[in-house]
Amino acid sequence: MARKPPYAASRAQEREYYRQLRKVARHVGQLTEMYQDGATLRPGYQRAIVAYAEQLGPWAEAVAAFMLGNVSRTNANAWREASKEIGRQLRAAPQLPTALALQAEQVSLITSLPIDAAARAQKLAMEAATGGKRADEVAREIGRTGEVTDSRAMLIARTEVARSNALINQARSESVGSTHYIWRTAEDSDVRSSHAQMEGVVVAWAEPPTLDDGTTTHAGQIYNCRCFAEPIIN
Repeated sequence: MARKPPYAASRAQEREYYRQLRKVARHVGQLTEMYQDGATLRPGYQRAIVAYAEQLGPWAEAVAAFMLGNVSRTNANAWREASKEIGRQLRAAPQLPTALALQAEQVSLITSLPIDAAARAQKLAMEAATGGKRADEVAREIGRTGEVTDSRAMLIARTEVARSNALINQARSESVGSTHYIWRTAEDSDVRSSHAQMEGVVVAWAEPPTLDDGTTTHAGQIYNCRCFAEPIIN
């Protein structure tokens, strides 16, 4: 088995985060099933979803903190392996603001899962009621609410573990005086062509590059990106 590059995000941490988020997706699916009546939703659905989203807060904070703690430790280990002196500097490096900001973003994303699912289901029901779509087609789509939410949970897990790793890595890099990094990709057929063109390119932390597809981003800091930054240390 190929060894994970030291600064890359952990796929195991991504899977664990997804395992937690899919619990939300399952519950959303169960709630929707309870209130679904063919192509309509019985009264009380929105209240039930909102109440569930509000109850998620403390759990979401704990899940986000656990994920970010693991990501931060893995990234710190990569730095310590690279240099004992850098490891010593890292112990005094201020990463807390970055971690706190990321945690708040994760809680917001987690609690948005049921709210977005409810908005989708209600929009479908309205389309059936106004004749915009056939009732049987809408009923099937409402029944897929849990599945659709599960897919979004997977996207969040994949994106946010990599993005959190990338942002923590950037904060650590800059805190020890790094001004540039080397863009690295996963080097497989799934790498986007615009990202593949960045393999080996030296990038300034202060100037995220604009890629051929028009996006402006650092390695690993955009949705579904498995690229990572290899810091250049003077």
